[in-house]
Amino acid sequence: MTGRAREGEGLPPGALLAFAVCGYGALVVCVLGFGSLLTETDVIATPGIDIVPGVLAVVVSVAGFGLALQPVLRRARPRFTAVIGVMAGVAASYCASLWLLALLFGAGAAASTAAVGQVLIGWQVPLLAAAAGVAAWVAVAVRRTRARPPRWPWERHEGE
Repeated sequence: MTGRAREGEGLPPGALLAFAVCGYGALVVCVLGFGSLLTETDVIATPGIDIVPGVLAVVVSVAGFGLALQPVLRRARPRFTAVIGVMAGVAASYCASLWLLALLFGAGAAASTAAVGQVLIGWQVPLLAAAAGVAAWVAVAVRRTRARPPRWPWERHEGE
């Protein structure tokens, strides 16, 4: 079990980061699925590129989200403007990893570049950035308010 947070401290930054990363991962799956459904297009519609580089690029973007959000949540009162950097980091990590992974999985440089161009000007990267913005904003808000987990009345100590 994790240690108890000190009075007024709220959730530990590590636990909050874990919740935020899971939330971002769930939002990404949701927005890419609904985006594909509503636009009736594939997420990666570039000929010559399989689904594997796209899926792995999403995994890299989830890791990039966690790496970008971690220093933000270390501060006692992080700024909401830090969310912009997290969004940019997620978009950059997704595009860079998609390009590199498409090359590694056999697509040529032209097809890899075309795929990155397609997701940059299409609906994919804006939705990824929006999902990152929502998840990071919520994490920053929870950190700033020092929210604590709910407790039943019988769990409270005498001094509370």
